Amino acid sequence: MNTGEERIDSKSNLLSGIAWGLDGKVIYDLEGSAFNAGSVIKWLRDELELITSAQECDIFAEEVPDTNGLYLVPAFTGLGAPYWDMYARGIMVGITRSINKRHVCRAVLESITYQMTDLLEAMMSDSDIILKDLRVDGGASVSNIMMQMQADMTGCHVNRPKNREATALGAAYLAGLATGVWKDQAEEICRLEACGRTLTQLGKIIKRSHIYASFIHKKLY
Repeated sequence: MNTGEERIDSKSNLLSGIAWGLDGKVIYDLEGSAFNAGSVIKWLRDELELITSAQECDIFAEEVPDTNGLYLVPAFTGLGAPYWDMYARGIMVGITRSINKRHVCRAVLESITYQMTDLLEAMMSDSDIILKDLRVDGGASVSNIMMQMQADMTGCHVNRPKNREATALGAAYLAGLATGVWKDQAEEICRLEACGRTLTQLGKIIKRSHIYASFIHKKLY
């Protein structure tokens, strides 16, 4: 989260750092790290062998309306922010005879959005900034169903750019501004930005199950 020229000391176990420095001005941010997000889909493909590609996870997840009561906490290497518990381990709860791989795929995608929602709520608590829009990028952002879950879970507009490698693009913009390729950050750079798709909330905001998030951490870890 961009917090502007104010450095915020997090009370929610987030990292407070520098987003960028330009023309003698420093812009700060709040950062939260989830240890296992996109890697959970790789686990589904390589270790469980329930899918053959990341795209197949989306296909299976879209074939069921919900997880049928299944929840996954992917603490394979502990829990990152805002918990920072290196001893936590992954669990899957709510398994019944009617659970199939489609429910597992959907639970995997939900587990990623649950973690992101934990981080977003921590950022809003620290900054007193209410988020209305999210800008997403990276490999996981190609999943339409997961981005829709994120919109439904947070009530935010989820904006996905045409160029999803935003980290590299941002570094290129800064280099270009520093060397005179572009002169104005607000106008020239903004004109280069292109939104590929915006996903908005469908229906009521999805309420996170008490089985998940802090309940899991407090009761089981």
